[in-house]
Amino acid sequence: MNYQAYIVREPSVCGGEPVLRGTRVTVRTVLASLAEGGTVEQIVADFPTLTPDAVRAVIAFAATSAREDLPLPAVPAA
Repeated sequence: MNYQAYIVREPSVCGGEPVLRGTRVTVRTVLASLAEGGTVEQIVADFPTLTPDAVRAVIAFAATSAREDLPLPAVPAA
């Protein structure tokens, strides 16, 4: 999924935190809702400006961020 179409950072919106485009809903807020067990449907109900695809974009963003932050596996010595 192309999360970049959904997530933006603008210094004038929420202090530059990543938010869902056209909203003031932060990526951090959506991730916290997911971590607490919220479903995509529940999050959309709680934040009506979001769509299911926007919530999935946050998941894709988090997965990409985690992959980039993970250390490379060690290469076994021959």
